[in-house]
Amino acid sequence: MFAFARSRRNLAHLFALSMGSILVVFAGIAYFLGVEEQLQVFDEELYSTSKAIAANAQHRLSRQRWPVNKDDVPKLAYGLPSDRELVYVRWYNSKRKLVESNGALAPRQLTVAPGFRTIQINSNQTNATTTKIWLRELTLPIIQNNTLIGYVQIARPLLPLRESLNRARLFLTLGVPVTLGVIGITGWYLGGLAMQPTRRAYEQLQRFTADASHELRAPVAAILSNAQVALMPPEDESEQRFRLENIEEIAKSMSALISNLLFLARHEGSLDGAALKSIDFVELLRSLVDEYKQQADAKNLNFTFRLPEQPLYLQADAELLKQAVVNLLTNALKYTPAGGTVGLRLFQRAHRAILVVEDNGIGIPAEDLPHIFERFYRVDNVRSRQTGGFGLGLAIAQQIIQAHRGQITANSVPGEGSIFEIQLPLS
Repeated sequence: MFAFARSRRNLAHLFALSMGSILVVFAGIAYFLGVEEQLQVFDEELYSTSKAIAANAQHRLSRQRWPVNKDDVPKLAYGLPSDRELVYVRWYNSKRKLVESNGALAPRQLTVAPGFRTIQINSNQTNATTTKIWLRELTLPIIQNNTLIGYVQIARPLLPLRESLNRARLFLTLGVPVTLGVIGITGWYLGGLAMQPTRRAYEQLQRFTADASHELRAPVAAILSNAQVALMPPEDESEQRFRLENIEEIAKSMSALISNLLFLARHEGSLDGAALKSIDFVELLRSLVDEYKQQADAKNLNFTFRLPEQPLYLQADAELLKQAVVNLLTNALKYTPAGGTVGLRLFQRAHRAILVVEDNGIGIPAEDLPHIFERFYRVDNVRSRQTGGFGLGLAIAQQIIQAHRGQITANSVPGEGSIFEIQLPLS
């Protein structure tokens, strides 16, 4: 069980690591794209504002003088927009010398290239303290009639954008770890689900091994006991013979058990289609009818059968299919009291062959019906080892039918009998 817990933990770690990596990369890309988009919107607004300032000033300049001379500079005061968020607006002439400015102090000479840039400046809020603010600055060349007449430079604080990005970072900082935790819990849960079939198979194998060991231990102990008695100096030759006969019977029983176990191990899963042959199911059952009619007569039972006149062909392994039917008929004869009836019916329903083995024997309690196809399962003491069974007959029958892509079901009422139905696809 420790190995299963470790495997489940490893699966959860791998799941959390892979999904967590994807989440972190996705969050990083989403944040980067978000920053790019918001900055683009911010820049577009800043560009529109600068264009409005320049257009207004150019319009006033062109009304005053035409054609425009590059030494003429529009008055900034006429072109200022009503944008109170602008930190400064500056005009430089075509020789990059400051002509007019509004807002923060401006350098006398324009030294930066046209375009956007992010800068940090000091802002004197009070006489005692100085804070730094981030600005987005745009320097735009003004060209009129193919003549460069100057540059307009404006700046707006990045505070709204930074606040929005701070909220996004806070969301990612809190959301990513929480999501990673949820992924870890989900991985642990899914790991448990993934381990269930393996764990169930392991438990079945453990139970099968324990049951087989238990079934073999008792006959081995009996053989040992009988052999020890038989090896003693014989006082009564009949007693010695009796012990040897016991050993022989027990050995036969062990041989049958081992054969059954080998059968279950070798025929696990579906059969190879190439190994199957087309057989007449009606003919196969006819070969069993005479044998089991004799056995029923010997036990004072009524054996009835009803088989179709026309053949029903299946793709099957004849020996395996016969073994499944034999197991059902053997159980029916074994658990039906003298004077009872055992019936065998075969008919066709759609594209399937339906075989029914029914009896009016002791029946099976409802709480045991779901388990009767499990290996080594015995319903009660009546169906004990003394009846000659190991609890493997129905398990073998089910395994054979499922290997032929068929289905076997059981219905039973205690004291009234049992009905086993096999459905097999016709070829």
